[in-house]
Amino acid sequence: MRDLTRLPKAHLHVHLESTVRPSTLREIATANGVDLPGGTPLAFSGFREFADHNSLVRGCLRRPEDFRRAALEFCEDEAAQGTGYAEVTFTAASHGERLGDLEMPLEAVLDGLAEGRAAYGIECRVLLDHSRRRSVERAWRTLQLATRYASGGVAGIGVAGEESYALAPFADVFQAAGDAGLHVVHHAGECRGAESIREAVALGRTERLGHGIRVLEDDELVAEVRDRGIPLEVCPSSNVALGVVGSLAAHPLPRLRDAGLVVTVNTDVPSIIGTSLANEYARVRDAFGYGDAVMAELARASIDASFAPAETKDRLRRQVDAWLAPHPSHK
Repeated sequence: MRDLTRLPKAHLHVHLESTVRPSTLREIATANGVDLPGGTPLAFSGFREFADHNSLVRGCLRRPEDFRRAALEFCEDEAAQGTGYAEVTFTAASHGERLGDLEMPLEAVLDGLAEGRAAYGIECRVLLDHSRRRSVERAWRTLQLATRYASGGVAGIGVAGEESYALAPFADVFQAAGDAGLHVVHHAGECRGAESIREAVALGRTERLGHGIRVLEDDELVAEVRDRGIPLEVCPSSNVALGVVGSLAAHPLPRLRDAGLVVTVNTDVPSIIGTSLANEYARVRDAFGYGDAVMAELARASIDASFAPAETKDRLRRQVDAWLAPHPSHK
């Protein structure tokens, strides 16, 4: 079996605030006078418990150097996983409102990603997310930030959070985002079923499905998502940690692939649940008995589903082919 840390891949579903190294988080918390509970949970009783824990992490980030460091270390860690391109999700407007400076957190993150690209050769763009539970006014501020910084590395916007909250109030925001040339990607089909995915596709104009694993509950929806070529951002370990799936062995990833859907592998919240992208690929390989050819297919799917420039996609595809090519010593 080939080394999965050397397999070129794109990382499409990962929240920046949930990639901060535990050691870095402790240092930042101490510097900012934040009392951070010890230990990192690897499992949660439900989405609300997970969201509350994530809020503790977000609250530690306060200064420009905190956000810049998180972004720079994200690049270093991803490069070590074989990631050649990443679209990292960041809740910019929420941080900006919390800290009284709407632009500062995003500007600091973009600076860190630019530094990371120069240092580690990884290309990153940002997706700005908005919680379904929060106001439409904040969603418009998120769009304002995305539009303002599109040339600086922001690729698009989308909603995340508890799927029991409808997308309908934000429909005009998504329309405006599309009109502005921004990409739109929503979390859906994780904690709720087919209705969540239908809403994201029809009303939300989503170009990919963040998670989307419960599409299998509706055969007609499976056909629609497959025929429209809407990729799924599948995060197996995260699904297990949040109790969406009972175990990795029970994860529907193989059935999603068998249904002809575009499946990509991602981490979602790697530091919180103790994983990495190469490790997630390894878990998928081991759980389902996949060989190197299937792992290369998953990597290619992530590259094809990304919003990377054409030249970046072509380069990464060639690198995947080289990874899979027979080694001279194996002939």
